[in-house]
Amino acid sequence: MTATTRPVPLPTEPSARRRWTVLAVCCLSMFLVGLDTTIVNVGLPAIGQGLRIGTHGLEWTVDAYTLVLASLLISSGALADRFGRRRIFQLGLAVFGAASLLCALAPSAGALIAARAVQGVGASMLSPVALAIVVNTMPDPRERARAIGVWASVFGLSMAVGPVTGGALVAEFGWRSLFWINAPVIVAALVLTAVFVPESRAKRVRRLDLPGQALLTAAMVAVVGVLIEGPRIGWTSPAAWGAYGVAVLAAAAFVRVESRRPEPLMDPRLFLRPAFSSAVLGAVAVFAALNVTLLLSTLYLQHTRGWTPLAAGAATLPMAVGAAVCAPLSGRLVGRVGPRVPLVLAGGFTTAGGIFLVGLDRHTGVPLLLLAYGLIGTGFGFANAPITNTAVSALPSDRAGVAGAITSTARQFGAAVGIAAAGGLVAGTGPAALAHASRPGWILVAGCGLALLAVARASRPGKDTAGG
Repeated sequence: MTATTRPVPLPTEPSARRRWTVLAVCCLSMFLVGLDTTIVNVGLPAIGQGLRIGTHGLEWTVDAYTLVLASLLISSGALADRFGRRRIFQLGLAVFGAASLLCALAPSAGALIAARAVQGVGASMLSPVALAIVVNTMPDPRERARAIGVWASVFGLSMAVGPVTGGALVAEFGWRSLFWINAPVIVAALVLTAVFVPESRAKRVRRLDLPGQALLTAAMVAVVGVLIEGPRIGWTSPAAWGAYGVAVLAAAAFVRVESRRPEPLMDPRLFLRPAFSSAVLGAVAVFAALNVTLLLSTLYLQHTRGWTPLAAGAATLPMAVGAAVCAPLSGRLVGRVGPRVPLVLAGGFTTAGGIFLVGLDRHTGVPLLLLAYGLIGTGFGFANAPITNTAVSALPSDRAGVAGAITSTARQFGAAVGIAAAGGLVAGTGPAALAHASRPGWILVAGCGLALLAVARASRPGKDTAGG
């Protein structure tokens, strides 16, 4: 009797419809994370009135989310590579949703800030993991590049439309609706993830780096904390000098420790790759510019000009339109000619938008405001796809979770620094003097645009598809 063997069927690649459905599910979740980064900005005056929070407390309301998100992104990416990306993604959705409900029910400033920090924990499990899922699902380099362009475009668009959405919600339902709105989206995302998103893990699992995580968090908190509290405690006070010392020592220790670990949280040698380091710098610059713009505009329009939250949110529509139109165009440009052209456009538009507002006063014309917001939104739209694609392309595909996490860390750190810097400029300033006090912030926005031009100069002029 002759034994026969049946061929074992090879695992089939997901169909194109399935792959793009997975992308859509990830984009839905990332839209929520990006939206929550900026949607709160336009509601800050209402939150301040409702919970009796001053400028410093309002800054912490925003930065508690972005700081925790930034500091945990890399570890969350490593956890996803180890325990399963879909599993960590679902856990992140659940934590994010529960924290959103706590934010909506917060009885005090402290409770809101704490809930926002927990929200950041959940969000940290979504951003890098979503990108890793997308990269793992799209094996073809060209298709992957297009998918990354779509992913970056949706994430960028979500941050740009946050103020418009927030203004409408605050005007109609009050500031707590900024957090209630997350519930139905979270439920839908959990269901769709369970049905469509496949489980995946990295081929090589890295160990968690707790010393590196602690040092990175300490450095970030010290930098952002002193930017927020500096105007109140004094830039040369003992507390401020202590924060400077913590930031420098933590950063130096982080580099030293990470250089010696076999599996570091963030390998300093990665930054020797010009493409990767320039993408990280660009991510910090573009998100700092966006968040400076959003916070200064919110305070200026509502406090100095006396506009309602809805009107202030509507004023940023040109920003959202610029991002929506230019983000997909940027993705196509990256696929055709590489990252340099869209980065030059991003830097040029951002610089112009900042320069137009350097002379801001109480009576600046609305057309000039709308033009400047549109230019900054256009620059933001052009920036995200080349930055994301360049960062992912610079590292092996099996480290997609780490690549996405480092880039997302840079984004959120830039957002936190932007909020802290902008708030520090106008802290304690009355409505009449706020416009003048905000002028250095617009110089900072223009400087971020110039930084993007420098990144473009250092980037590769040719095609930069997301290969391994």
